[in-house]
Amino acid sequence: MGYEPLPVQGRRGAILTNERLPAVLVHGWRSHPGIWNRLAPVLTDAAVPFWRFDYTGIQNAGTEAIALALQDCIHEKREETGYDGPVDIVCHSMGTCIARYLLEVLDNNREENVRLLVGIGPPNNGSALAELFNDPEQGPEVIRRLAGVFVPPDYDPGEDTIVQEFRPGSRTVAALRHAGTRDDIAYRIILAANRTGTPAFFPAFDGRTWELAPDGEWRTTYAGDGIVPHTDSYLPGAGIDVLPADPGNLVRHPEHYCHTMLPRNPEVIVRVTKYLTIFGEPAVRTPPRR
Repeated sequence: MGYEPLPVQGRRGAILTNERLPAVLVHGWRSHPGIWNRLAPVLTDAAVPFWRFDYTGIQNAGTEAIALALQDCIHEKREETGYDGPVDIVCHSMGTCIARYLLEVLDNNREENVRLLVGIGPPNNGSALAELFNDPEQGPEVIRRLAGVFVPPDYDPGEDTIVQEFRPGSRTVAALRHAGTRDDIAYRIILAANRTGTPAFFPAFDGRTWELAPDGEWRTTYAGDGIVPHTDSYLPGAGIDVLPADPGNLVRHPEHYCHTMLPRNPEVIVRVTKYLTIFGEPAVRTPPRR
């Protein structure tokens, strides 16, 4: 199968500037704020203030509840610091969808003042893996391969609220699709691809990522990070970076580009910091080898 490139576009009505705005850091599903520990000192050195949102205690509460908790966190930080200007939001994985649900679905009056939303490996169109978990034929084997790597050994997707809410046909995903992105926010997506077809990129799936083909069949692709395929991430109007820029990085450290490692990846950190501190340059799209 051939590689299908994703369109790269700019955002209308949103320009990145040299201002150092506060960055709200939103971790992903079954993750924690510690994933930002390598980004945090770089932001400090760049004089970028940051607020970490921690929802580890309510991860099974559902998308809307977590999005409202994110809103509360931002409001509390504003009150604490006295800052009422625009903020940037940097998210990993499902955290992107939590932030988008707040900004696009719940914030109908656009009261949340956000300049830039950066999503690292986001399942914007719903998660193919969430659907695969629930597949009666493929699901048990996929879960077995990910046990201890991405899910606990006794993982039951039927008991996972977020996984059920982010199946591609869910009401939550439909609400995001219906709401659409905001013209007053710049969107940037950072993705990884196994451009060299290296199995060590994500050993559980031999370096590939599961995705749903247009005909509804399951297939695997190198255009993904082991967990999230590019087809899950595409967002109309968002600028897209696909890393690594140098395929040699996959030879040296292929594991740095899998989904769970992306927030700690040095190349990702450089890209995020650049977005937060200087005028945004056009995203570069280089396809992986299939």
